[in-house]
Amino acid sequence: MPRAMEAANLSVASTGVALRLGPEAFSSSPNPSGVVGSTPGGAAPPGREPPFSVFSVLVVTLLVLLIAATFLWNLLVLVTILRVRAFHRVPHNLVASTAVSDVLVAALVMPLSLVSELSAGRRWLLGRSLCHVWISFDVMCCTASIWNVAAIALDRYWTITRHLQYTLRTRRRASMLMIALTWALSALIALAPLLFGWGEAYDARLQRCQVSQEPSYAVFSTCGAFYLPLGVVLFVYWKIYKAAKFRFGRRCRAVLPLPSTVQVKEAPQEAEMVFTARRPMVAFQTSGASWREQKEKRAAVMVGILIGVFVLCWIPFFLAELIGPLCACSLPPIWKSVFLWLGYSNSFFNPLIYTAFNKNYNNAFKNLFTRQR
Repeated sequence: MPRAMEAANLSVASTGVALRLGPEAFSSSPNPSGVVGSTPGGAAPPGREPPFSVFSVLVVTLLVLLIAATFLWNLLVLVTILRVRAFHRVPHNLVASTAVSDVLVAALVMPLSLVSELSAGRRWLLGRSLCHVWISFDVMCCTASIWNVAAIALDRYWTITRHLQYTLRTRRRASMLMIALTWALSALIALAPLLFGWGEAYDARLQRCQVSQEPSYAVFSTCGAFYLPLGVVLFVYWKIYKAAKFRFGRRCRAVLPLPSTVQVKEAPQEAEMVFTARRPMVAFQTSGASWREQKEKRAAVMVGILIGVFVLCWIPFFLAELIGPLCACSLPPIWKSVFLWLGYSNSFFNPLIYTAFNKNYNNAFKNLFTRQR
């Protein structure tokens, strides 16, 4: 009877791990002596299911590919910015800051998170010190990535709405200030639990490593890392949309009366003079307005997609992070993992978005690979 109870308990524990990693993650069955055991070496004898299901292997493979693609793509952006002198100015320094934070997410945060996901019961087996280092880098790099998106949106907003006052010198100073504030605020949010004793990330009894669940820190960290920059980017995009709509309407009102000025039936000689004197100027103004309008439209679309992807990737995670400690409730582990990796995926989408709307990056990538050959 004791052996049967022991076998049942071990079978329940194995089933819990299997549910977290996928259906039928481990195959366990009682041996002739009545004790549950797993197949040595991971090999499944005939008639038994393999220790890892196809679903589990597929999920792990996709996560590994996500980590590799995030790291390589952001690294490519960084190398391009460093090697091409035309990119050594605003707004490419903001793009470089975003790429640095996303490279650190892919290199230091995501791999250890995957190790934790693969451990039985999502336990942390790497010790207290490494737990603190991992959590600190996790919070700091993800927060920096989010605030860099807000900085890019602000830079685009000032470029569109204040292109006369927002000179290259002013733009350079503003971008450097935004980068400094981004990393300073990110470091403060990440290190606050260690500096001020604001909760504990590591639980030795449960072997669990997670962001401090202190309710006051949950409010401080989620507001500082997500809800405040979310408000900034939504406000900025609304202003960009209004400015673009106003400019387009003003341009239409300015262009529509022109044909009546050109087509003058009385005094044909004077009309000809007006035509020859004004036609080149009108054509030039229309061409310049069209060029600026296209540039502003492309920037508005880029910022809109960047913000949309940013919101979709991070809002489920930060809603759970804020509500959980406040109501002392917890989501199932599988949903925590889904929301966490959905947020990590934002570091993969960032370089794809802001390089897809800039032909200079595409040309620089081609030249970079051509030279390597």
